[in-house]
Amino acid sequence: MVSLSVNGMLVKVPEGTTILDAAKKMNFRIPTLCQHDDLCVAGNCRVCVVEQLGAKSLVAACAVPVSEGMQILTNSLKVRSARKHIIELLLSEHNADCTKCYKNGMCELQNLSNEFAVGDHIFIDLNTIKEYTIDRFSPSIQKDDSKCIRCQRCVRTCEQLQGVNALTVAFKGDQQRITTFEDLSMAEVICTNCGQCINRCPTGALVERTYLDEVWDAILDPTKHVVVQTAPAVRVGLGEELGFEPGKRVTGQMVAALKRLGFDSVLDTDFTADLTIMEEGTELLTRLKRALVDKDSDVALPMTTSCSPGWVKFIEHTFPEYLPNVSSCKSPQQMFGALAKTYYADVRKLDPKDIVSVSIMPCTAKKYEANRPEMRSSGYKDVDYVLTTRELARMIKQAGVDFNMLKEDKYDSIMGASSGAGVIFGATGGVMEAALRTAYEIVTGREVPFENLNITPVRGMEGVRQASVLIEDCKEEWSFLNGVELKCAVAHGLVNARELMDGVKSGEINVHFIEVMACPGGCLGGGGQPIPTNEEIRRKRTEAIYAEDMSMEVRKSHENPEIISIYKEFLGEPLGHKSHELLHTHYTERVRY
Repeated sequence: MVSLSVNGMLVKVPEGTTILDAAKKMNFRIPTLCQHDDLCVAGNCRVCVVEQLGAKSLVAACAVPVSEGMQILTNSLKVRSARKHIIELLLSEHNADCTKCYKNGMCELQNLSNEFAVGDHIFIDLNTIKEYTIDRFSPSIQKDDSKCIRCQRCVRTCEQLQGVNALTVAFKGDQQRITTFEDLSMAEVICTNCGQCINRCPTGALVERTYLDEVWDAILDPTKHVVVQTAPAVRVGLGEELGFEPGKRVTGQMVAALKRLGFDSVLDTDFTADLTIMEEGTELLTRLKRALVDKDSDVALPMTTSCSPGWVKFIEHTFPEYLPNVSSCKSPQQMFGALAKTYYADVRKLDPKDIVSVSIMPCTAKKYEANRPEMRSSGYKDVDYVLTTRELARMIKQAGVDFNMLKEDKYDSIMGASSGAGVIFGATGGVMEAALRTAYEIVTGREVPFENLNITPVRGMEGVRQASVLIEDCKEEWSFLNGVELKCAVAHGLVNARELMDGVKSGEINVHFIEVMACPGGCLGGGGQPIPTNEEIRRKRTEAIYAEDMSMEVRKSHENPEIISIYKEFLGEPLGHKSHELLHTHYTERVRY
């Protein structure tokens, strides 16, 4: 332990602790811009400078470890003057037309400018203000260099958390900027559209492409029937944007709000998450049969999930030889869109051309996914518009809906019922757990042997996790699986996905089934979720997801009564002709790099 004083107050902290964290322990807030709990130390912005008595200059609190007897002042005249000038320098090259900015009111630089009462930008030279163009080519991410303060959070996020390296630092001094390979647009580089850079950008330099106006136009058009689906992670994130603590479940209030906004039908992506389990579980069992019984050497194992569009795009670019291993299932979002304009249209006696399909997602990559050319199996664009959790909160505020006063409501029928297995898709390991709950019971006729159906070995926040389930006493038609140890692996965050696939490629990891989610923590940590995000916030959202599962009346996908009905009335059977046509895609269609 190391003893030091912060503003005259003594504190003991473990050796290696930064000044920033030591001050935080004493409830002294030191402002930062480049620092983020998920990223390594950078010390780029210098906003966190503090005075160390006896030192020749101010030091960066985020980068300097404490030492014995250190005396720190976080709010001296010298510190306040330096911080104010640093903020003024940042503003001197920043497009501070705040009223037109998407991040107005949610910008960290704007907040610091207000806090330090920065008035006229004394360092501005009107002759040196640069002109920038805004990159709007990506369907998911908008990049505006005029708002960039070069803190490099986005670069470190893309490199350290995701291992994609779509963004980099170019040039030095006053010419320095954040750019892409050969200065191409975000749509032209190997970007997975995950949006993790957006979640960590302190200003409006990186934001999601918004489709709010298009959705409002559809809602207010009397000739259109607008259906909306909500992903599982949205219900444990939306509250944060509307004044609740992280981890608050707001499912019923969210449904009520969507109805107040004017959507004609409010339905649940969890329904098609259950459908995904039926299709994906059957596909896995079919592949295992081909491998173990038919001795088909061409069968692609391990099979990987296909729910995360960021993961699909990552494997297209990075491990294209493993594309046959990716499940042919569309994601729950896209399954829902295809059924909205076929099954739902038939039941409601609507013309599909008059249906506008909107999804509320925790994920910016879903915007990209909805625009992929193979996602039109209904004869129309399956999902017309994708909004993030943040955008839904903005809609609620625009409409003047008092979210706190809303009474809980229920999803509409026809694709509105779901199980707890569908809910846990929102957490890393959730797809694996949901699949095992159903696949094990299909094969053995018994519930998966874990207390309360909670398959804890696939849960957790470790980057890569492996687990196995021994299959015994199978039904006669599945007897070939007797004694098989079904091996699984789970990864979240694309750095971990690369580690997992490298292990598969080298033979060090030998499993049958792999789940990958592109974002840290899974969908609940998605690029469209409320800002800020960190490990503690993601943990609280995870707890809320599993609590929602435990509260559900039905907790296995194959027991969802609406799933049973849709196969009986419309799809026939899993992997049948109809489901293959609407709910699956061939891996060659995914090669987009």
